[in-house]
Amino acid sequence: MFILLQYLIGPAIVRSSTKLRYLRSGEHPWLESTVTELATKSGIPAPKLAIVSDPTPNAFVFGRTTGDATLAVHEGLLTQLNKEEVRGVIGHELGHIKHKDFLVMTALSSLPLIAYMIWLVTYPAARLMTDGGRKRKGVDIRVILWLVAVISYIVYIVSLLFVMRLSRLREHYADAYSAYLTESPRDLESGLTKITYGLSLAPKPPHGARTLYIGDPALAKQEFQGIMKRKQEYDLDKDGVLDERELELAMEREAKSTWTTINTWFATHPATYQRILLLREIEKEMETGRYSSERIYTKI
Repeated sequence: MFILLQYLIGPAIVRSSTKLRYLRSGEHPWLESTVTELATKSGIPAPKLAIVSDPTPNAFVFGRTTGDATLAVHEGLLTQLNKEEVRGVIGHELGHIKHKDFLVMTALSSLPLIAYMIWLVTYPAARLMTDGGRKRKGVDIRVILWLVAVISYIVYIVSLLFVMRLSRLREHYADAYSAYLTESPRDLESGLTKITYGLSLAPKPPHGARTLYIGDPALAKQEFQGIMKRKQEYDLDKDGVLDERELELAMEREAKSTWTTINTWFATHPATYQRILLLREIEKEMETGRYSSERIYTKI
């Protein structure tokens, strides 16, 4: 029931909460032609296109089926990234459609929600039950309620960790698919760096639908806050500014830290540098000429 409800009303909630606007035919020729070209190459219907009036660089897809999917891009994505980088982002989002991620994650995300709702009902009931209502036909109802409450909460935590882990994997799958589809992993690599940096500077709090995005604003802020705390350590030439190389080295070291690893257990997206490392491995394999449709996901 919960899965069906999420499936039916989910797209309407996303449209309303993001305040997106669907593009009219011919309104953005380059974006339309690029999406159509890559969708045709992917063997999927071209998604409907929408623009979100938001200066942060981001994009997402949603829908009920592959045939009625919507690809929405922020205005900030089109202004802060070049066309090659936007193309890489489009490839990533088409990867989510190709893999039917919006259906898979909608179904699986209902599992921890159901377990949590059972806990919300049984835990207060077990605490408030009086001695007079405890036993029925020799069965201690309060003990049963406590057992159900404890088990449901454990299921909630375990299933939540599982869903988060799967969500991070599917981001890696979409990254790998973009590298294969565009034949240029470096474009997505560069785009992800700009997206993460742009999101880290966003003044407003993260949007409630951030799990859909190519970049999670909350995770981006967390990544760059850690880097800024150790800015002097990462500023190798001591000029007071982290250049592109210094920033990459900082992100690599932060991504390998134990604390960052633990934090990402509850994140829907991998750390940016973990995604970049995957794209670099794919790029090296492409240079050997061995990267093909059969080997898209071998590096994950």
